[in-house]
Amino acid sequence: MVVPALVISAVLAVTLLTMRRLPAEADADALVIQVTGHQWWWEVYYPEYDIRSANEIHIPVDRHVDLELTSADVVHSFWVPALGGKLDLLPERVNRMILEASEPDVYRGVCAEFCGLQHAKMAFHVVATSEAAHREWVEAARDEAVDPPTGLAGRGLEVFLDAGCQKCHTIEATEASGTVGPDLTHVASRQSIAAGSLENTTENLARWVTSPQRLKPGVEMPDIELSSDELEALVAFLETLE
Repeated sequence: MVVPALVISAVLAVTLLTMRRLPAEADADALVIQVTGHQWWWEVYYPEYDIRSANEIHIPVDRHVDLELTSADVVHSFWVPALGGKLDLLPERVNRMILEASEPDVYRGVCAEFCGLQHAKMAFHVVATSEAAHREWVEAARDEAVDPPTGLAGRGLEVFLDAGCQKCHTIEATEASGTVGPDLTHVASRQSIAAGSLENTTENLARWVTSPQRLKPGVEMPDIELSSDELEALVAFLETLE
């Protein structure tokens, strides 16, 4: 009984000291980011910049980030182990968390509350960069993804629209304005797809487009039947969305 009591006391002491170092309130110049949990992906919106993204959060180092957390369906939990504690995302309620990174890096985050069949495949990345690099990212993210595509990519846009993908996804400067699934305007610039489940590569894009129910059963995105030529064109188009 004595040994476990000593171990628990030591862990509690370290935890309390760490909690004291975590900011309780955001600075006046904190970057506000709204994060909405979905089954099973993360919607990310930057009100200051009017930028919408998914599954990837970009922040500058040494600046408070005021996260406004909510859920579109069930209870989720936001957790970036390297940057702080965890906090639940609840439907029809906004919880707030202060986040701050002291070193440029890519930090992996996860959903820490069981939220359904694909809970284990609901991850995201926090990309912390210098202030200058963050401003560059903001400018790039504000730009429309591409000029009207031509050639193989142009054919890929036609496939995207003909397959009905625009009913669920948004791509700026196109007819796609769906809100059910992640915004794909700059999907090619993201490190992963399918909420951190797959590295963002040509092969994985093709697999995800055609077989999401096999790779992540239960997601709202259905499997899509495409010919090899249609798939090649669609992936070529998606890879222009930087």
